[in-house]
Amino acid sequence: MVVHMDRSFFFDAVRGDLFKGEMTHPQVVGITAILDAWDERFSQADRRWLAYILATAYHETAYTMQPVRETLAQSDARAVEILETAFAAGRLSWVKTPYWRPDEDGRSWLGRGLVQLTHKRNYEAMSVLTGIDLVADPDRAMEMDAAVTILIDGMLQGSFTGHKLADHLNAASEDWVNARRIVNGTDRAEKLSAYAMAFHAAMRPNAAHGVIARLKAWGSRVIARLTL
Repeated sequence: MVVHMDRSFFFDAVRGDLFKGEMTHPQVVGITAILDAWDERFSQADRRWLAYILATAYHETAYTMQPVRETLAQSDARAVEILETAFAAGRLSWVKTPYWRPDEDGRSWLGRGLVQLTHKRNYEAMSVLTGIDLVADPDRAMEMDAAVTILIDGMLQGSFTGHKLADHLNAASEDWVNARRIVNGTDRAEKLSAYAMAFHAAMRPNAAHGVIARLKAWGSRVIARLTL
């Protein structure tokens, strides 16, 4: 039996733990899109995977939970300018080939989406996954439905680095830190680990069960205070 999440409890929890007590409408919309897609296709899968997916979107979109362009620029031209400046200043030392530079067709393969999709080969792979020609129009990776599919399926299948969620979060292991290898080596792995655990802690059963659980917790706290 699938036990559904108490979304009211979930949003209350993440609002306080990850969004400093307040969430914008776009943040709610983005998280809801991910939750809806997960419930539709993967409701019986490990919820730790969903938690890490949400944590990845949280980090990769600079907490906006909306598909974004790398550097958060409003245009490819501005993003390329920002990346070139950072590269020239030595702030992107890990980059061997500047992937953002427009190709012969004028297309830039800089990061886009809920997880920053980069390099033409990845746009080609995600075109197959989404059924959208992202090579012809890379900006379509920032459409919510496409971005959610890329995020979820890419992390489940190991499309980005060869690592997938089941490699690090399974029956025998709960390695929140090394789960970062699914997307980007160990970059900010400790931060992502903390985000993912916060998202996971916010996941509870459906509304009815959630109400009962909260009442029981409240009763326990009252009893504890009375017995002090």
